[in-house]
Amino acid sequence: MTDAPAWTALPDLASRRLGGAVLWANDEFFAERENLIKPEAPRFDTYTFGHKGQVYDGWETRRRREPGVDQAVVRLGVPGVVRGVVVDTAFFTGNYPPEASVEACGVEGYPSPEELASAQWHTILSRSALRGDHANAFDVDSDRRWTHVRLTIHPDGGVARLRVHGGPVADPRLLPGAVLDLAALANGGQALDCSNMFYSRPSNLIAPGPAAVMGEGWETARRRDSGNDWVLLRLATEGVVRLAELDTSHFKGNAPGWASLSGCLGAIEDPDAWFTLLPRTRLQPDTVHRFPLSGDRPATHVRLDVYPDGGMARLRLHGRPTEDGRRHLIGHWFNQLPAEQARAVLGAEPGPRPLDADQPLPEALAGLLID
Repeated sequence: MTDAPAWTALPDLASRRLGGAVLWANDEFFAERENLIKPEAPRFDTYTFGHKGQVYDGWETRRRREPGVDQAVVRLGVPGVVRGVVVDTAFFTGNYPPEASVEACGVEGYPSPEELASAQWHTILSRSALRGDHANAFDVDSDRRWTHVRLTIHPDGGVARLRVHGGPVADPRLLPGAVLDLAALANGGQALDCSNMFYSRPSNLIAPGPAAVMGEGWETARRRDSGNDWVLLRLATEGVVRLAELDTSHFKGNAPGWASLSGCLGAIEDPDAWFTLLPRTRLQPDTVHRFPLSGDRPATHVRLDVYPDGGMARLRLHGRPTEDGRRHLIGHWFNQLPAEQARAVLGAEPGPRPLDADQPLPEALAGLLID
């Protein structure tokens, strides 16, 4: 995508790699709905025909002969605040939908497609024109936390991929309050910046599950100077990191020779605010390294430095949230729930929002984290 919006650097919350799923589509005659959220780029093989025609790597419905629209419902792998969507019509030229719209909802639990039909859906992308064979990118202006999205194409046709980029917002009720991976994308961690992402994005480092192949990690170009590569992470919440896991799985001739970790509490622009979590330490290729950390200083940000360059599959930072960190997890989540989900959480009308960081949490919310 040329001149891609800045939000495309955020995780694709709908990706199958993060646990997303296409729960339902009203029609998938020519191509299966599950293709919409495949993490890899769409492919096209000329003259590849099946018994229903040319095989497309996307979701394609039959030609409508009556009024109406086609729809697909996606459960986000990681719920969060959506900043933009990409309706990618790659390789669909004479059979792409001329327009599309996207709605979202935030619901409790794991509803079925039938139950989602009666959910309260909110428009996050109004009906908009599409171009064929093009990654159509649209900004989303919403500060709510969504769990599902519904793609509507007007009236029919094919879409190769739906990308739903945004910031993860973890449900604190599902997190262990004692120790958790403070860096995990699913818990709300975020890769803010890096020195180089020539081969792959640094957000891969904190993705769920192990990397299946080298391409699912973070890898830099080869350095030809005296510097080193690095990644800056914002933790899911303030906490004390006690165990670091640096995983170089699949990186054999291109793993970093060494790595170090530094922490900071808030003031990331102040060089004096940073402290050592893990000193420069030798790494091995294709190895899951686990290092206990002895410090007790809380951090909100962590910087990974690799020397001089190379690739890493995953970075895990297990630790204990501080009391302020616990409050942040709960308040950040609750303040971004749509009103109907907030009512479901409390069993009544939601209290005033946003929750004031300096005030005690409402009794109904104070005990949400699992101890």
